[in-house]
Amino acid sequence: MNTHIALSRWVIFVLALGAGFSVAAIYYAQPLLPLMGQDLDLSITGMGLVPTLTQAGYALGILFLLPLGDRYDRRTLILFKSFTLAFLLLACSFTGQLYSLLLVSLLMGMAATMAQDIVPAAAILAPEGRQGKTVGTVMTGLLLGILLSRTISGLIGEAFGWREMYQLAAVSIAVITVIMWKALPRFAVHSTLSYPSLMLSMAQLWQRYPALRRAALAQGFLSIAFSAFWSTLAVMLSEHYQMGSAMAGAFGIAGAAGALAAPLAGHLADKVGAAKVTQLSALLVTVSFALMFLLPALPVQGQWLLIALSAVGFDLGLQSSLVAHQNLVYSLEPQARGRLNALLFTMVFIGMALGSVLGSQVYALANWEGVVALATCSGAIALVIRLTSNLSLYKTTDA
Repeated sequence: MNTHIALSRWVIFVLALGAGFSVAAIYYAQPLLPLMGQDLDLSITGMGLVPTLTQAGYALGILFLLPLGDRYDRRTLILFKSFTLAFLLLACSFTGQLYSLLLVSLLMGMAATMAQDIVPAAAILAPEGRQGKTVGTVMTGLLLGILLSRTISGLIGEAFGWREMYQLAAVSIAVITVIMWKALPRFAVHSTLSYPSLMLSMAQLWQRYPALRRAALAQGFLSIAFSAFWSTLAVMLSEHYQMGSAMAGAFGIAGAAGALAAPLAGHLADKVGAAKVTQLSALLVTVSFALMFLLPALPVQGQWLLIALSAVGFDLGLQSSLVAHQNLVYSLEPQARGRLNALLFTMVFIGMALGSVLGSQVYALANWEGVVALATCSGAIALVIRLTSNLSLYKTTDA
């Protein structure tokens, strides 16, 4: 089948659905950590290792598995990872101690990289001049999966248990596997390089494109801030406000508002260039986290409202920055989208993993104020990276 066909609304929807369901698998645990801790007798550090290992697995999968998208049919890779992910989610629901939970979490993160096979697939199928908008639309599904996964897992975990949540997740992935099998076209192979040569070419791409390095580092620091917040929110709400996992997950609804900006961010990147979008996005993330320093001055209800508003702001900024960075990176060398995406998202999920482990450690040492400081500083570093980029670089890479 010709992979340059115009995307139908149905295929776009299926791509967005697959991206959302798969990436959600690595975030279900966050509101469930207190329940897992009680069931398996875990310390705060042990609970923090669960999202850390999942996100580390995601980063490893992106680095070592995503380049295969340039060498093999993406449809085959997506379906294989989807089947494997369903099996691992089910296995997770039967784990009985920390070490098996961590192993399954690591492998689950690797299989969930099917989401990052889906995004460049959308870019390949997109009509000329609509790549940013199409990627943004599919990213909306992916980002809603990230954010609403917490709400869903929090509600189901509190009502039925964390193991039942993972069993339901396994069923959802099995269903989407069948849908994608029927809907997705086959994709042309863009490279005949051997696997070692593919990996070597990634180092060459990293060295060749300063725009790629800046995009990856800036998005990585934004990811540290994002992950530090969401990895510690459930514990903080439980200790400070005696809220259960359902309420922790409910804050994901506020953050989900930010995901709706993804198509707009892609459209703006098509029109005005990725540079302006990434700069404004990093500024929004930094300011949104900094506002939470005002929490001690507010009554309890005001604190809840400020946390929710901050979540809307930093999620809006992070998702807009991500879509703009993808649009920038994909334009560098279209025949190497899989490898370019792997490099970008390796840094993103290294940031996610660092955010989880640093967030839990900082929370144990300096409470919620320390997490807010960590997130604000990380956002500010990303902003500096974008503001100090050479303006001539944007004219080359945003074309």
